[in-house]
Amino acid sequence: MDPNPSRGDTVPSGETQSPTATSVPYIPNQSRASFYTDGAKYWEGIEPTVQGMLGGFEEISEIDVGASKRFLSEFLEKKQRPTGRSRALDCGAGIGRVSKLLLTDLFDEVDMLEQNQKFLNKADEYLGDKRKKVARKICEGLQSFTPESERYDVIWLQWVTGHLTDKDFVDFLKRATNGLKPNGMICVKDNLSSTVVEMDNHDSSVTRPRELLLDIFRKANLKLVGERKQIRFPKGLYEVKMFAFKPKRAEKMESDPQADRY
Repeated sequence: MDPNPSRGDTVPSGETQSPTATSVPYIPNQSRASFYTDGAKYWEGIEPTVQGMLGGFEEISEIDVGASKRFLSEFLEKKQRPTGRSRALDCGAGIGRVSKLLLTDLFDEVDMLEQNQKFLNKADEYLGDKRKKVARKICEGLQSFTPESERYDVIWLQWVTGHLTDKDFVDFLKRATNGLKPNGMICVKDNLSSTVVEMDNHDSSVTRPRELLLDIFRKANLKLVGERKQIRFPKGLYEVKMFAFKPKRAEKMESDPQADRY
């Protein structure tokens, strides 16, 4: 789903966070027994509209999608070993904003992964003719989802990783790696805090600093292959960046085609 990217009055938040939330010192999110249920409850109260998905910031959608499309195109249009265009997975898809405006324009098929059935029920109406390119609508949270082996060229996570505990984030990435086709990649677009993890108790999510995000990907045996800052968002929002990662073994093969493949 798309979290609210607003800082609000005093608190940075995410496509999953509220501008009215109160910042609290970071408590390791793994210690909160209700972390997932609180987040699910928050989204049950959100309207299935683009305005709802973006926490009242629908006006940023076009700028957001344009930057994402340019970022992805760098890999899809490479002269040597371009990323495939067969199928992408939209994680935290909501009603399908990213699927409709970004992924269906770049890939032959898109799967939508979303834990809120109400949002998926609205997706066909919102997607319009683009619904023909959506192969699967999967109602499940990232913390439990296991993709089919080698199904995806790109797994796209936008404004949703803050709803995962650090451990579950690493575990999901390890499972997601098995869902990638050869030369596939995982892309993350998310808010970044400055130096510390910030907890939003309103929607039960966290905003991580860049260093922690990269550490999580290292623990999942993934290597950073691309990074770009989102520009032209209104003042007062979090810094947003796009990251592309590949499994370290696959990245080594790309840089050295003669490298040992086993």
